[in-house]
Amino acid sequence: MSLVLDDVTLTYPDGEGRLTALDAVSLTVPAGTLTAVVGPSGSGKSSLLAVAATLVTPDSGRVAVAGTDTGVLTAAAKAELRREHIGIVFQQPNLLPSLSALEQLQVMAHLSGRAPKSFRGRAGDLLDAVGLADQAHRRPHQLSGGQRQRVNIARALMNEPSVLLVDEPTSALDHERGAAVMDLLATLTAERGTATVLVTHDRTHLARTDRTVTVQDGRLTDSVRA
Repeated sequence: MSLVLDDVTLTYPDGEGRLTALDAVSLTVPAGTLTAVVGPSGSGKSSLLAVAATLVTPDSGRVAVAGTDTGVLTAAAKAELRREHIGIVFQQPNLLPSLSALEQLQVMAHLSGRAPKSFRGRAGDLLDAVGLADQAHRRPHQLSGGQRQRVNIARALMNEPSVLLVDEPTSALDHERGAAVMDLLATLTAERGTATVLVTHDRTHLARTDRTVTVQDGRLTDSVRA
């Protein structure tokens, strides 16, 4: 299942006028591919991610997630769509300090109304997939920054999302750990068939992406193969 943004425009109130955050943006991300979105601060990258996540409704245009046109959904239906089909990796892991790495993942089942213990096996498999099987019972303060980000990624994959949205995953990491996280995202995207969008300021790791697009002043101004 893909992610599709078709002629999307988003504006915000700005004094007596409106500020255009996204200007007729169109982007298709096929399943199993990783697209990086780059651009300067204030260019519209975060707005694009928020629209793709259905957290913000655009003024016009169409957003389709896993074949569903989100423009016809109620707020409750969008929330359900996010739970079932969208995984979000935030810039900061925001892990719960009292929970182990395994429990961080299991709690996602609880948020979906399912018994966390029933997802222990899946949580363990995902920690193994991100190279942290031997760290399953460690709490956040016992993990390195790169390990915490890996838990963050695994947590976003718990509900088997069709779309994975990633916000600046390497911003707090050194070059080596940032490269490892990018390699992991590329591998998981291909293996699990997610339509992955990665917002980043860091252009040093873009060789692992399938596509790179540049946002400038709210417009998709460039599209090249990495």
